[in-house]
Amino acid sequence: MEKYIEENKSLWNARTEVHVNSEFYDIPSFMGGACSLKPIELDLLGDLKGKKVLHLQCHFGQDTLSMARRGAKVTGVDLSDVAIAKARALASELDLDAKFVCCDVFDLENHLQGDFDIVFTSYGTIGWLPELKTWGNLIAKYLKPGGRFVMAEFHPVVWMFDDYFKEVTYPYFNVAPIVETSTETYTDGDEGMGETTFHVWNHALSDVMGALLSKGLSINEFLEFDYSPYDCFKNTVKTENGYQIKGFEGKLPMVYALVAEKS
Repeated sequence: MEKYIEENKSLWNARTEVHVNSEFYDIPSFMGGACSLKPIELDLLGDLKGKKVLHLQCHFGQDTLSMARRGAKVTGVDLSDVAIAKARALASELDLDAKFVCCDVFDLENHLQGDFDIVFTSYGTIGWLPELKTWGNLIAKYLKPGGRFVMAEFHPVVWMFDDYFKEVTYPYFNVAPIVETSTETYTDGDEGMGETTFHVWNHALSDVMGALLSKGLSINEFLEFDYSPYDCFKNTVKTENGYQIKGFEGKLPMVYALVAEKS
């Protein structure tokens, strides 16, 4: 296993232990029936009843299980064995039709067969992948003819800034891995989490679209938003729709979403 995979897996195992107990993810409300999916992706996913859905980089499965609650037959995939164990436990407790696979997403072909009506990924996923050509190949492989890829993701412009959005620190383009060490996560309750090293990559919009177009997928919808539905950044202010960066209200693209279809 490559070093970046080992270190990122350790990071997400540590984060999962914090996340499942956080107010941010609010498991009690979720267990009571709350949907974790946000309006941005819900509008693009549409009616899920009877659909086979592959959820890439699903964390501990709240969005996966929210899709199952809406009638989909869902398979979630994640690198973290701690996250997948929690996802399976939640699925069992809620008696939902969901399957979970633990592996590096780039190794998925060795762990999962079949095709799907929808492939889905959202919020803070592709930055953990070193390149997107393999990712595009994977999406095309698992989609049925006429199937749709639905994605909501933080805008690459956001990742150019330092944590407090005071200055541009990182390039827009994927020129090299960004290697950092941290004792924090983006939720509450991370005190004493321990120091972890991780590797991330910035991906320009042209890389995302190019990876999909090169496999013959047609991009049918593309949207950009000046807010995040999650309060997962520093220096934010709450708005009607979600959260914006203080001083950049209405000026900074924070999220984009797209739908691509396989012919």
